Amino acid sequence: MSGQKKILIVDDETINLDFFEVMLSKLGFTVEKAEDGEEALEKAKRFLPDIILLDNVMPKMSGWEVTRILKNDPRYRDIPIIMFSALDDVKDKVEGFELGVDDYITKPFNFSEVLARIRAVLRSRELYTQIVMRESRLSLAEELSSDLKSSLQDFVKIINEMDQSIDLLDGSKNDNKEQVKRFNEVSDKSRKVRKHVAELDARIEKTNAEWEKLKKNEIGLSVLETQIRKNIV
Repeated sequence: MSGQKKILIVDDETINLDFFEVMLSKLGFTVEKAEDGEEALEKAKRFLPDIILLDNVMPKMSGWEVTRILKNDPRYRDIPIIMFSALDDVKDKVEGFELGVDDYITKPFNFSEVLARIRAVLRSRELYTQIVMRESRLSLAEELSSDLKSSLQDFVKIINEMDQSIDLLDGSKNDNKEQVKRFNEVSDKSRKVRKHVAELDARIEKTNAEWEKLKKNEIGLSVLETQIRKNIV
């Protein structure tokens, strides 16, 4: 994981806030605290944490409500959330995951486990981000390839038109040596350009074929996210 990560701790119990602030700060994290759901939303939007540790049962606004608001906002939906709760019911956990929670820890917790889960979620999010960037670059490359191929086709049409014009001025039927020389030079350049275009077109086709193979074997974003959630559960 690169850089100093920012963590927002949300809990209505001061002892938990202070404990996490001390322990996580010592480990190199930048820590911000919130004591209720409303403060959590305000600080999440201002602090833009890399991850949120969120208690579920709180005054003013529950952890579920905070999660629902953040996950429905495109500016903050990608912030991973680990939810704490004294409720150990499977139904509650499922509801949390369906809202977009990345992990779920039942109180009382062990700090070593919490730290391991924080790091696991951050690694998963980092991997997810890298795949998003990779897919974005591939999409741009495919778009560029498509535009280039279209341009090459237009270029070939122009070359064909030029060749037709050259044929009308067939040097073999012309007695002017200078015109014959010029005709031969233009014909030679035309053949070279056509060869270069054909080679470039072949390279584009080969690249497109390789991309198609990669796309068949790669893990898509939706599949990756599903697998991550299954492993967490």
